[in-house]
Amino acid sequence: QVQLVESGGGLAQAGGSLRLSCAASGRTISTIAMGWFRQAPGKEREFVAAISWGGGSTQYADSVKGRFTVSRDNAKNTVYLQMNSLKPEDTTVYYCASGLNVGFLVLNGIQDWGKGTLVTVSP
Repeated sequence: QVQLVESGGGLAQAGGSLRLSCAASGRTISTIAMGWFRQAPGKEREFVAAISWGGGSTQYADSVKGRFTVSRDNAKNTVYLQMNSLKPEDTTVYYCASGLNVGFLVLNGIQDWGKGTLVTVSP
């Protein structure tokens, strides 16, 4: 099992940027696919982005495509989500997850979840 801890959330203005980090412990993530999700109270958890274990394949939800970029640094056992051109609609809690592989707009075989980090975007 992998323990995941998100960080980097906070307050940004519309049009601004934030970078989220997901630090893994317990084992290396070099052979694990990773993804980002978000969920507001009373809403379904929404897929945001995913990246293969080698970093060569990525997937993005239409709502964030062109604005967000997922990347990973296996040497640091960390996955990132660079969020640019932020909108108030992006305000919610973001979660990091590990999985077996990346499919079409999905992270297959989710094994672990982080506890989330809050992103707030002001108008």
